[in-house]
Amino acid sequence: MPQPVLLSIVGLLGLAVGSFLNVVIHRVPRGESLIRPGSHCPHCSAMVRHRHNVPVLGWLLLRGRCADCQAPISARYPLVEAGTAALFVAVAARFGWSWELPAYLYLAAVAVALAAIDLDVLRLPDQIVLPSYGVALVLLAPAMIAEHSWTAGLRGLVAALVLYAFYRLLAAIPRGMGFGDVKLAPLLGFYLGWLGWSSVAVGAFAGFLLGGIVGAALMVTRLANRKTRIPFGPYMLAGAFLAVFAAAPIAHWYTSLLSPVA
Repeated sequence: MPQPVLLSIVGLLGLAVGSFLNVVIHRVPRGESLIRPGSHCPHCSAMVRHRHNVPVLGWLLLRGRCADCQAPISARYPLVEAGTAALFVAVAARFGWSWELPAYLYLAAVAVALAAIDLDVLRLPDQIVLPSYGVALVLLAPAMIAEHSWTAGLRGLVAALVLYAFYRLLAAIPRGMGFGDVKLAPLLGFYLGWLGWSSVAVGAFAGFLLGGIVGAALMVTRLANRKTRIPFGPYMLAGAFLAVFAAAPIAHWYTSLLSPVA
């Protein structure tokens, strides 16, 4: 399949998945069903018309307001849809039409949902994280079989255990990691370990670096203080995807710094 065709298909899929993720982000923390009722205004409970349910375009058509009660609709809805589509396209460009592609598209969808939920309610729901272990194994199993990538699978499992142990240790420290972060770490470890140990190292380090930079910026601008709870999940996920896309050049750059100058 030509690359432009693949990217177009995956981009449209990302828009549709992003629309569903908006439902997940809103309902899962509240313990609500993802199926019933259908999409509706959270203010007046009016059902969203089909023509208004088109990703991104529906929000633009409504000018960011409910068609019935005129209550404002958060700009997060089209941003989640467009952001999911963009991330899907980036993942497809990275992996092409390969056995790994479905697995990393799933990780992209989970990352968007978990990051948004953690920013909202400071929680990484078990309903999303725990089933993702099994989904990751199932989606990467065809690659292990078709490409004989047993070493990559084993490395992923070892990396999952390593990151779990590391984050579990941090959780034991007062005001350390939350247990949601501990449960997410093995999932990211498996995906990054599949790609290589450099991806594990870059992904783990990048998460702490990004979290530290943002936390310091919030304190400097007095938007947060030492007692403010700051979600770490989004930075773990951002660091993981930085490693997915750029672990090799980052690792090469770092090792070049350590090499003696000729």
